[in-house]
Amino acid sequence: MNLDQANESQDSNQWVSIRKRVREKNISVKTPPPSKKKYNNCVSVPEMIVKQEEEVHPAASLTQDYMEQVDCDSQDDLFGDYDSFADDSCFLAQLEDAEERSPVFTSSPAGNEKEHWKDAVEPRTTFQNTNLLDCLQNNENETHKHPAEDVTLVTGQQGSSGKESNVASEQICTETLSVLHAGNEDEPDELPSSQLALLDNFNSPLIKHKSKSLESETSWVLNCCVNDHPNIPLNSESEALNLNKMQNQSRTTNPGTCKQLSLKDQMKNTMAGNATAPSPQSSRSKQMKEIVLSEEINVALKTIEATSGVDIGPFYGLPSKVKDLIFQFKGIKELYEWQHTCLTLESVQERKNLIYSLPTSGGKTLVAEILIMQELLCRKNDVLFVLPYVALVQEKVRGLSSFGIEFNFLVEEYAGSKGKLPPIKHRQKKSLYIATIEKAHSLVNSLIETERINSLGLVVVDELHMLGEGSRGAILEMALSKILYISKSTQIIGMSATLNNVSELQHFLRAEHYTSNFRPVQLKEYVKLHDSIYEVDYKSEDYLTFSRVLSYKYSTNMKKIDPDHVLALVTEVIPEHSCLVFCPTKKNCENVSKMLCKYLTKSFITLKEKEKRALLEELKSIGNGIICPILRQTVPYGLAYHHSGLTNDERKLIEEAYSAGILCLLTCTSTLAAGVNLPARRVILRSPYVARDFLKRSQYKQMIGRAGRAGIDTEGESILITQEQDKKLVTDLVSRPLECCYSNLMHDNEKGIKDLLLSLIGLKVAQTLDKIVEFMAGTLLGVQQQQLLKGKSFLEVIKQALEPLTKKDLIEGKVSSSSSDEEEMHHKLQVTKLGHATFKGSIDLAYCDTLNMDLKKSLEGLVLGNYLHLIYLVTPYNMVSQCTPDWMVYFRQFHHLDVVEQKVFAIVGVPESFLTKKASGQAVRKTVDGFVVARFYLSLVLYSLFKEMNTWAVAQKFNMSRGFMQNLLNSAAAFSSSVLHFCEELEEFWAYQALFQDLTHKLSYCVKPELVSLMEVSGVLEARARQLYKAGYKSLSYLANASPEVLVKTIEHMSRRQAKQIVSSAKMLLNEKAEALQEEVEELLRLPIDLPLQSVST
Repeated sequence: MNLDQANESQDSNQWVSIRKRVREKNISVKTPPPSKKKYNNCVSVPEMIVKQEEEVHPAASLTQDYMEQVDCDSQDDLFGDYDSFADDSCFLAQLEDAEERSPVFTSSPAGNEKEHWKDAVEPRTTFQNTNLLDCLQNNENETHKHPAEDVTLVTGQQGSSGKESNVASEQICTETLSVLHAGNEDEPDELPSSQLALLDNFNSPLIKHKSKSLESETSWVLNCCVNDHPNIPLNSESEALNLNKMQNQSRTTNPGTCKQLSLKDQMKNTMAGNATAPSPQSSRSKQMKEIVLSEEINVALKTIEATSGVDIGPFYGLPSKVKDLIFQFKGIKELYEWQHTCLTLESVQERKNLIYSLPTSGGKTLVAEILIMQELLCRKNDVLFVLPYVALVQEKVRGLSSFGIEFNFLVEEYAGSKGKLPPIKHRQKKSLYIATIEKAHSLVNSLIETERINSLGLVVVDELHMLGEGSRGAILEMALSKILYISKSTQIIGMSATLNNVSELQHFLRAEHYTSNFRPVQLKEYVKLHDSIYEVDYKSEDYLTFSRVLSYKYSTNMKKIDPDHVLALVTEVIPEHSCLVFCPTKKNCENVSKMLCKYLTKSFITLKEKEKRALLEELKSIGNGIICPILRQTVPYGLAYHHSGLTNDERKLIEEAYSAGILCLLTCTSTLAAGVNLPARRVILRSPYVARDFLKRSQYKQMIGRAGRAGIDTEGESILITQEQDKKLVTDLVSRPLECCYSNLMHDNEKGIKDLLLSLIGLKVAQTLDKIVEFMAGTLLGVQQQQLLKGKSFLEVIKQALEPLTKKDLIEGKVSSSSSDEEEMHHKLQVTKLGHATFKGSIDLAYCDTLNMDLKKSLEGLVLGNYLHLIYLVTPYNMVSQCTPDWMVYFRQFHHLDVVEQKVFAIVGVPESFLTKKASGQAVRKTVDGFVVARFYLSLVLYSLFKEMNTWAVAQKFNMSRGFMQNLLNSAAAFSSSVLHFCEELEEFWAYQALFQDLTHKLSYCVKPELVSLMEVSGVLEARARQLYKAGYKSLSYLANASPEVLVKTIEHMSRRQAKQIVSSAKMLLNEKAEALQEEVEELLRLPIDLPLQSVST
């Protein structure tokens, strides 16, 4: 999105005045024959007749009414579609004709002539910002879509005195503007007001001066508007030729250009000028389009406010354009019946909280997205969309950015280290925050602290059953409880496919409930025991009914390798249809894929051979010339494994290949069921276990829910493979109800409730015992108090949780473990500086004091000759238990480092003598902190990734999986962001702030600097960023102005849908950055509300 479009979205109250130009009625202007007098670069002008409309319309900016719009691809372009009129032959010819027919005055107009002059044109506001004018003259970068043509330049006739009248000059301007405006009514014609002011400075010599050379004036404007344009990927060869011609012309007419300012400085100067310049107006066609959209939104507002369930809006209370875009971007023409029913519920119309539950693939997300649009477009409130995983957040950001571009709202990503806290407060545009559970909680805390929580009109929670998932469920419960307690105007929508105790969740969220068993594709469940297949039948006594016997012929050797007949089950559907095989472990995923390839026929290799070869080349490119040997073996057969051991780039490529039909089978772990949507004709559960744990009913439902592809399959199948000893457990699994969702605030030694109490006191939501008890009664734990607290009262639980917080010096105040008196119940508790830093940084309470000590100790001798010491300080504490050091690797890494790097070992507490003895297998007598040693080993892994930026090489060096290392890197980036917020709250750690800010940015991407701006776009990973950079898209601005069609042709293996999403995401990110700069400018120019009155001396 170019920046003049961004300027258009600003509210009209930012401009100082409104400009109006009045057209004369019923005037026809005929262009005279070509003049005999020629100038440089001149051609004749064809005859043109233009009639004026009888109505009087507000005039718009001069240039865009008659020039073609320009595609702006420059990262330095500030004014979008601005063009010079010096190249327009029609315009100059009309100047000549108007001047010939104008009366000549030798003095100022008087009488009727004066009245005619007054009516012809209104006085104009003088532009005062000379600095911005200089910037415009020297920094305009613009290209023309049409070729630069030679122009006939003809001056007007002069009177006997050799002087030209002010009236004559003004009449030229008025008539010409009328002609040009009538010439192209549908062309967009709004400009930033700073450009209009520039045009005024151009036009003013025609009014104020006599016998001014028109040729010099037009040359001056051309020099201001045409400058050298940076090279960017062009959409066609003709555009490149036209651009070169315009660049050559600008060099001949404007040889002396000043040094360009940076994009940020240009934007600030321009926006400062816009804030004090006259307001632009829109063309009639533009106004009509805006009126239609405005009318539809008004109807939508009335629909939203209605209390009945009858829909009276164009599309569920939204502009009809939303429906068109849903079809354009998602391919959905009509909603399912249940979706219509849900959207027209009386509770939805009245903005009550809602929980709705349907089977997987039923279309739950679309309902949520329509409700989000209603909140953003009709009620003009911000929205928070909570998703469980980073991959889902990025997928949803890409999908909804297109809607944000069309309807002028922002889509902001809050995942990992991304997302500004507190969010930027936008005065005009509303924001859709798409966040993981952890980031959503931090976002809610920041909004409460800045007293902006009421700006959040709607919170949507996908996978609401995550409330029952350990520590993450506790965090989600904390965020929702705070919203319910503080903001009475915020609506909460929760959705899930696996809910049982809905009544308790309704009580917690104070919500209505809607449910349906709808599935777009019928699902049939089967269980395989030995070589027999049984259909799940809920009417049968044992819930299993015999269906058939497998007829696949197995050799003796095959039976040993594949005793569960997986090969027979998959070959019934592949390669014609797709298949997912869920395995209990990552290693089993790899083994099953290799086993299947060993016995599949060679005919599988010939199917889509070219596409598979291209996929292997992409995987090889991602690994810098190295490819996983298992994938090299399985991909030619159309198979691949999918688990956390793959890098993000590898997983994304495999998912795209599977969705495109290049791969027909994936062997995967249970995490795929809860991640991105990859449906299949048949889903096979290799075992009823996940690792060593028997499947939960909710896990089973999520896995089999992937069976059946809407719009492709007529039915889906799931087959659970089991053994005789597990038959009873499996029968219970397929028949029992879903597990209940319980509060996890008491999980892991009351960790959740301690975190909650610290943030409640720190945010001043509840600072006394009586207020804390009141708050806790509104949590899910409060609803399930009798089941979970085992006879304890809330007051006892709260006091028990406050005790360790006091011992850690996180809070201060009087709390006794004995019975409380009235004074103690109303005694105000306070957080200490350390406590405030802990909850602001979202630091785990188990490690907050350790982090504090580590940072203090490092201040005494922080090694800044390299990044190793800083990386150690942000190595996540919670990942230490997941890795056991290889002592030989540890010892070798020590000796590969230089002297300065080796110094860090001694400072953190890992002596060389200790590593030598451990590597040689000798006994170690000296006491060394094992936790520090293991943590520093992970720091060495991160440091190697930081320096080499090659995941494969580092994985081989440390003998680790690529996926684990990438997970370590992502966790380190997120923890570095938390440590940064922690240090910002403690003055003694001021020196760390700039260091951790830089380190967080580097760890977030860990790529070459030139790729960072491309990887800021949601979903663009390293491999894709390298492709884009090589193709000439070198920055965010290039990508935001790219053509999706050109991207599809230029970038290998990029679909049209992916190209559109990437361009939309880039435009959205560019909008966010422009909005941030606009806010900064407005903040600088804003008059302080408490400004002392200035006395005026007489």
